[in-house]
Amino acid sequence: MNDFQALVSLNLIPQVGSVRLEALLNRFQLPQNIFKANLNDLIAVVGEKIGMSIHSFNIKLLEKDLALAKKANIKIVTLFDADYPQVLKEIPGAPIVLYILGDITAQDNLAVGIVGSRRASLYGLNSAEKFAAGLAAQGITIVSGMARGVDTYAHRGALKVKGRTIAVIGSGFNHIYPEENADLAKEISKSGAVISEFSMDTEPLTYNFPRRNRLISGLCRGVLVTEAARNSGALITADFALEQGREVFALPGRIDSNASTGTNNLIKQGAKLVTCCEDILEELDLVAAGKNEKSAVSANQRVECLGDEGSLYDYITEQPVAIDDLVEKTALPSQQVLSLILKLQFKKLIRELPGKQFMRN
Repeated sequence: MNDFQALVSLNLIPQVGSVRLEALLNRFQLPQNIFKANLNDLIAVVGEKIGMSIHSFNIKLLEKDLALAKKANIKIVTLFDADYPQVLKEIPGAPIVLYILGDITAQDNLAVGIVGSRRASLYGLNSAEKFAAGLAAQGITIVSGMARGVDTYAHRGALKVKGRTIAVIGSGFNHIYPEENADLAKEISKSGAVISEFSMDTEPLTYNFPRRNRLISGLCRGVLVTEAARNSGALITADFALEQGREVFALPGRIDSNASTGTNNLIKQGAKLVTCCEDILEELDLVAAGKNEKSAVSANQRVECLGDEGSLYDYITEQPVAIDDLVEKTALPSQQVLSLILKLQFKKLIRELPGKQFMRN
């Protein structure tokens, strides 16, 4: 067993993390020497239970994990490899190994996490997408957890402007969770990365996700919480961000909405209140990397939106508006409003929501 195999094997043993690895290396010098050590020496360093697990480790578990990773085109990097993200090496309890689908690049050193509720409102979902797209268009990598709700919209926002995004999952790659995001994972890997600290066959168990959350914040310069109830898991990510010395941003929500209780409390506790991407860029002192081609095309489309069509567009914002309200505000005949709406939809400037409501893309 070489050092790489030894590190992957240690990652397969429950309760062996970077802290215990450091203690083991202080005693045995090289990772491979840990598996050559006698039981009494192991117990002296990590206790009887973990010592027994290392001493009796079944090599077939390693062989199976490596075979599964190879079949799925997953790259495994260890804490001592040059391509292991430097920012993660700095956090307490850094993962011993990372399983990576896609690539981590130097650009990812400028990253912002976007997290929030799995059962977010339209406000929370659209805000996540909007901020992700705006930041990604400036060359900022968007990091999230690929969960339902805000996470999914954050990833898709970055992908819409052909930006980079990283998804940190709370399971092994053999059990992508949620299942409906399997295609999203493949899409993310083409222009970013999906990463996990869990072995290939690890199931998405509840206690895995707080561990995942510390990596989301650990990869970032700051974390934005777009919407979160009082006990939301997104607040765990915010706590980790504070412990790791990262900035915490929060989007204000309605005071009578349970879905915004968590974010509003974060602001009370000192999180930076943000209303636009510039607030985040300014706080992190990040230089804009320049808008990409898609953003420029979108801007040009809006400039070319003239006459009655442009007037109607001015009344459609990022909040849903009913067609009857548009007729009233524009003082145009309803048939003409319908015709203008179709033109705006054709140009992909607006989208229709249930109940004949419309909002900007």
